[in-house]
Amino acid sequence: MVAKNKKNIVIIGNGMVGYKFCEKIIAKSDDFNLIVFGEEPRRAYDRVHLSEYFNGKTAEDLSMSPANWYQENHITLHLSDPVLEINRQNKTVHSQKGILQPYDYLVLATGSSAFVPNIPGVEKEGVFVYRTIEDLELMKNYALKAKKGAVMGGGLLGLEAAKALLDLGIAETHVIEFAPRLMPRQVDSAGSKLLQNKLQDLGLQIHLNKSTSEIVGDGKIEALAFNDDTQLELDMLVISAGIRPRDELAKLSGLEVGTRGGILVNEKLQTSDPNIFAIGECALYKDMIYGLVAPGYEMAEVVAANICRQEKYFYGFDMSTKLKLIGVDVASFGDAFVTEPEGRTIVFEDTHKGIYKRINITNDGKYLLGGILIGDADAYNILLQTINNKIILPPNPEDLILGSRGGETDGGAGVMSLPDDALICSCEAVTKGMICSAVSDGTASSIDDIKKCTKAGTGCGGCVPLVKDLITGTMQENGVYIKNVICEHFDYSRQELLDLIKLNKIKDYDTALDHFGKGDGCEVCKPAIANILAGVWNDLILKQDTIQDSNDRFLANIQKGGTYSVVPRIPGGEITPEKLIVIGQVAQKYNLYTKITGGQRIDLFGAHLSDLPAIWEELIDAGFESGHAYGKSLRTVKSCVGSTWCRFGLQDSVSFAIEVEDRYKGLRSPHKLKGGVSGCIRECAEAQSKDFGIIATEKGYNLYVCGNGGSKPQHALLLAADIDKETCIKYLDRFLMFYVRTADPLTRTATWLNKMEGGITYLKNVIINDSLGIAEELEAAMHYHVDTYKCEWKAAIENPEMRKRFAHFVNAPEEKDPTVKFAPMREQVKAEAW
Repeated sequence: MVAKNKKNIVIIGNGMVGYKFCEKIIAKSDDFNLIVFGEEPRRAYDRVHLSEYFNGKTAEDLSMSPANWYQENHITLHLSDPVLEINRQNKTVHSQKGILQPYDYLVLATGSSAFVPNIPGVEKEGVFVYRTIEDLELMKNYALKAKKGAVMGGGLLGLEAAKALLDLGIAETHVIEFAPRLMPRQVDSAGSKLLQNKLQDLGLQIHLNKSTSEIVGDGKIEALAFNDDTQLELDMLVISAGIRPRDELAKLSGLEVGTRGGILVNEKLQTSDPNIFAIGECALYKDMIYGLVAPGYEMAEVVAANICRQEKYFYGFDMSTKLKLIGVDVASFGDAFVTEPEGRTIVFEDTHKGIYKRINITNDGKYLLGGILIGDADAYNILLQTINNKIILPPNPEDLILGSRGGETDGGAGVMSLPDDALICSCEAVTKGMICSAVSDGTASSIDDIKKCTKAGTGCGGCVPLVKDLITGTMQENGVYIKNVICEHFDYSRQELLDLIKLNKIKDYDTALDHFGKGDGCEVCKPAIANILAGVWNDLILKQDTIQDSNDRFLANIQKGGTYSVVPRIPGGEITPEKLIVIGQVAQKYNLYTKITGGQRIDLFGAHLSDLPAIWEELIDAGFESGHAYGKSLRTVKSCVGSTWCRFGLQDSVSFAIEVEDRYKGLRSPHKLKGGVSGCIRECAEAQSKDFGIIATEKGYNLYVCGNGGSKPQHALLLAADIDKETCIKYLDRFLMFYVRTADPLTRTATWLNKMEGGITYLKNVIINDSLGIAEELEAAMHYHVDTYKCEWKAAIENPEMRKRFAHFVNAPEEKDPTVKFAPMREQVKAEAW
């Protein structure tokens, strides 16, 4: 309801920035009527995380506010009703639905549209832009009949769109870029090349220096034709070649615009009409269009302040950014392209791990100017703060990207050394002082508290690691003891809970909560304690009614489309022809997609929940066991063929791998475990990229520990050299049980070691020299595990009560999930996405 005694602020545009302006102005004053006109049919939603729409997030999940937010804050919202005309003389706007709305102040938050190059054939069916949820819906429907897709544009948005195509199941996805490198505005040539290699490894096909001359096809796209007389056959194309400011309404009303688009604004974000403001991607400030959300939020704050008669100005904005592109960290900050003589450059490049780091410093080595991070951007936040707050660099500036060496550190107090006015969350303009004050006065003691009281971390989320460090640092400065507790319901670490459960013979979650916890528990402590109980007593995880993880609940990994995977154990990758035949027969009978994995097993995908017990019954009858692909436990021990077949092999790696996997199968641990046994230093089993790895030598074996692959690969470190098989098993028993007992939940062995005081030296002392006097206890615990092991799936199918849970409908156990659909893929099938 519009109050007659209040001034009207009309906001044209209901995107993220328009919504943020409403949020800012109502926080400052209730003296205004707010009237919002939105072109789209839905409330403001998060465009930054738009691609997550393909990973199961709904439009409601992406919404910036609850459905009743506008009404509760007395904001009039007109959806699907774009403004067609601004009458500056009468100070009114006229909408498509015929609404004539007077204004005292007008805020243009019209954003931008996708720039679509004038290419012949661009109107054809199968050509899309990537801007709105409606665009995504169209892409989603069309992708069902597409096998080859491409994105025109290799910038930030283009690579996001490429991820969307991969998420839609289009395995053959191309990126077409006119420039000679990807992301030319954010990263340099060397960084772009490394990024290109990483994206190609993930399945993208990259085409650079490509100028499109025509979109070929009879009514719908069939190919792209390029100026170099080549063609690329396609089924669909997403154009993401940049943005164009939505300034057409401003032009019609006579407001000044830039020669290349954008509504001209001054430091107060006023247009050429002082009662009309422009914010976000439609605003042109000093020849600059700001295409990130954080500058738009800052603009919203400036306009809200000035309308409320608070002096505030916009002087431009740092365009530093950190994001994850298709699983690859990419960050660009400060002046990323400084070259001599303006400054000096330090570069670190690791092509093996796919990491590129560049920092630019002043000629005197005192200050950081900017940089680029690819593959590992953990240091982004503190590097950006180093620039913004003009912090003097350490004597060896390379430590900023390499870490200090030789045991010396000279990093100051890290985030706590920043000045109070250091901007921590640029999206919400939250400073270090605001966060520390909220912690010191007792308002906040967790990241969720900080989000509620300051909104830091609620935008792009990039500042969350810094915010967590500030919370911990402030509490420590205030003399508060920071305890590593599992969650708010248990005032104990995982290690302490494991000991308490063992000493008090606790066998279920409810008893643990009654004895050592409070409240009703949560999704953090329930699976963690279920894992501890299963590990301590080597008992079935299914006996724990409180397990939250679908994978553990149904002893199978849930996949896209609501189906499950079946992964029988194949120790060392060795399998008989008879067992191979059984796998083939089961796959045929239950219409399962089959794939040989990197861990030397065969995965069967697409199983209905109700079919799982029957499938496993047939596999177990053939001699298979659970492969624990669903659990936080040992997955595989990979092996090469070793001395059995290979002319270079020094030891029988297959037999040893089978022995090791049989020993540690079913071992419940804080995170998954992978092992490898290589028959010689040629390392065909990739043992040094595993949680534990064994490499044969002429004298015996070298034992490596705490490596992993994944998004942040890390080589395993040598624990013991030239040891015999018995010693190797003994050390492995101690190592694995020490890890199981002391690591935090969901912590891989590599991270566990990285955080361990004393590192590998300390670990060697514990495992080899028994410096803690617990070697016998650790070995005894492992012997207990080996002696009491039982296949979880065998136990589950033999227990009638447990079998009941593998039904989609309790009252019709034979019925399968009707929402599960399958589509053909090559000579097999795949489950359609939800």
